[in-house]
Amino acid sequence: MGFTNILEGCRHTKVQHLVYASSSSVYGGNTAMPFSEHDSVDHPVSLYAATKKANELMAHTYSHLFNLPTTGLRFFTVYGPWGRPDMALFLFTKAILDGQPINVFNHGKMKRDFTFVEDIVEGVIRVLDRPAEANPAYTAGQPDPATSNAPYRVFNIGNNSPVNLLDFIGCIEEAIGKKAEKRLLPLQDGDVPETYANTDALSEWVGFVPGTPIEVGIGRFVAWYRDYYGV
Repeated sequence: MGFTNILEGCRHTKVQHLVYASSSSVYGGNTAMPFSEHDSVDHPVSLYAATKKANELMAHTYSHLFNLPTTGLRFFTVYGPWGRPDMALFLFTKAILDGQPINVFNHGKMKRDFTFVEDIVEGVIRVLDRPAEANPAYTAGQPDPATSNAPYRVFNIGNNSPVNLLDFIGCIEEAIGKKAEKRLLPLQDGDVPETYANTDALSEWVGFVPGTPIEVGIGRFVAWYRDYYGV
């Protein structure tokens, strides 16, 4: 409903280009790596993923009916300063500093395409400056999920470099200077073992892809966290 209100606002105020956050979660149980915008995303494995897919569908409808240029960016595991405190990096950092155990799902056998927040911001701004366009090569007989005959696009925005969860935790330990006590747990329902972004389309469209190394991004987060919370 919130996204419908955004679309209606854009329609009635003649917004020139809507850029909105989608998610890597739309790829659901896909196992072909890296994830490509040209892949089918019709099998979400969580309600969150289903809502993001629904937003993409509604955006396409408004692009088609009202000629509203819309671009969806499928964010891949964004992290960094000012992030959500319920996400893994915040939870792990706080727990390690407090001497508390951390929950490591799927027994640590997970990979994520962690993407530093400043790379996300750079991508959003660059995409905003290039409004979505209809794809002249689009054919209804062989539809491309990433484009349309309406001014509609979706792009992956990820680091194009999946990191093992245990290596991710190791970077936090290194930045903090303290080892984590790990509580190994099974995979959560609705979660996926791996994400990996193909960013060729984004690179071709705006000449930019994220590239901040995980060690650099986590180091900057931990420095911010210590300063902000005084620990």
